[in-house]
Amino acid sequence: MAVEKAVKPVEAGSDTLTEKPPPPKYLGFIAGVFSGVTKNAVGHPFDTVKVRLQTSEGRFKGPMECVLNTFRTEGIRGFYKGFTPPLMGWMMMDSVMLGSLHLYRRLLHENVYPEYKKLPMSGLLIAALGSGWTVSFVAAPIEQFKARLQVQYDAKTTIYKGPLDVARKLWKISPKTWFTGLFPTMVFRSNFIFWWGSYDLMKEWGTANTSLSNTAINFWAGGLSATVFWIFAYPADVVKQVIMTDSPIPSEKKFPRYMDAVRYIYREKGWRGFTRGFGPSILRSFPANAAALAVFETVMHTLH
Repeated sequence: MAVEKAVKPVEAGSDTLTEKPPPPKYLGFIAGVFSGVTKNAVGHPFDTVKVRLQTSEGRFKGPMECVLNTFRTEGIRGFYKGFTPPLMGWMMMDSVMLGSLHLYRRLLHENVYPEYKKLPMSGLLIAALGSGWTVSFVAAPIEQFKARLQVQYDAKTTIYKGPLDVARKLWKISPKTWFTGLFPTMVFRSNFIFWWGSYDLMKEWGTANTSLSNTAINFWAGGLSATVFWIFAYPADVVKQVIMTDSPIPSEKKFPRYMDAVRYIYREKGWRGFTRGFGPSILRSFPANAAALAVFETVMHTLH
């Protein structure tokens, strides 16, 4: 089958057609900051419920009991515990995630698939995997700080006063504790292949088969593809959270190795243990990521 040759996009001028330059390689990093702010503002309360269900070991019977108990004992502020790390963190994480995704796609298209008009699915998946592993180095400490704050239910369980206190106390134990969850984070984010693969397919379908605006297409593709991602990635997220909220002191760790956490979850709850908190996660994934990716694409289009 013949390969469709690359054709550079052109814009109409007054008398001639001129080439439209590709967007700057750094633009995805800038747009990712706006995506991160949006994602955190919409999704953090859902994330708090998810993390508590994943790590509570039977404290709550289900999502609604967790929501009601949190509201009764801690008020609205309880849902925003650990909010500051992901507020700053999602700005950095989405900047790195979407910026590296945009950069890897560009580099792959220019250097590995130059004969293609559009980067093929294999290139999209390689870029997605690379983006997931790259952002893991930023996400691992940030998500650990957030998770340790989120599982402080009351004064009796309060060890950390805030994100900086978490960072300081973990560093005092050992600088390595910041990256306790690096490997679990990389396993979890390897599932970006499902997210970004389905995102591009949905965008293409929406453009070809609907009359929706680009913003609307990005919104729906962003939300639905994030749902696909969480369906595949959720068990790895449960394992990641269990490891991240384990004791930071090496001699007191219940799960010194990844498979220790996997076996523990299965021994305690069976296969259902890997779906604890799935409802809040799915409820969060659509609005948070739909809004975030719509904002990302809008900023990319506006600044290019």
